[in-house]
Amino acid sequence: MWVEGTVISRIDWTDTLFSLRIRAPLAPFIAGQFIKLSRILDDKRIARAYSLVNPPGSDFLEILAVTVEEGQLSPRLQELNPGDRIEVTATAAGFMTLNELPKDIGKHLWMLATGTAIGPFVSMLATAEPWDRFERLVLVYGVRHRADLAYLDELKALQAKYPDKFSLILSVTREAVDGALQCRIPEALASGELERLAALALSPTDSQVMICGNPDMLASAQQLLLERGLTKNLRRAPGNITVEKYW
Repeated sequence: MWVEGTVISRIDWTDTLFSLRIRAPLAPFIAGQFIKLSRILDDKRIARAYSLVNPPGSDFLEILAVTVEEGQLSPRLQELNPGDRIEVTATAAGFMTLNELPKDIGKHLWMLATGTAIGPFVSMLATAEPWDRFERLVLVYGVRHRADLAYLDELKALQAKYPDKFSLILSVTREAVDGALQCRIPEALASGELERLAALALSPTDSQVMICGNPDMLASAQQLLLERGLTKNLRRAPGNITVEKYW
């Protein structure tokens, strides 16, 4: 079911990376879920999924998107301004949520994200659940350029607020940035650099790992974790690794 939403504000992080805040009726959702946005183009509905960046209970919806030059929808979304209308699904969906993690495995939560896949983790971290449930939280955020680090101020504020509980590890692959790695997340995982920077070991008994991002990162990181003895988290067989492809 589609409902009409109204853009109330936007942020342009770069020439192609942007956030939209939309006011629209939406059923209650769980942090980490996604909605679909759509437009009717040439009498055909074009719809794409976008994770919600805002936490549950907000009076707006927020999505983070990147314009794909040959894309059918994203260039048109980037043209939207406050007051413009956009159709939104009336309910959110998806299983990249904390309630899908087993309650009895892992006291440390690792979150690995690339690019716009940071969105669901921003939503989760704005709720009480991860802070109440886990002893340590580690967010690894990989991008190509420093300007691509959307929501960095909010994440650094969490790091300052919870210095003993929350570790923020940045990776910027195509330029040198003070305090950030300059390698892909799987490389830092394989070398042990992520564990060194977090001062925390990954293990089948103590770790839950949520991975959200591009398929190459997801596949490589997951394989490395499997080799370390961690297992995929399935409803029929609870484990350590939860993944969501971002395109």
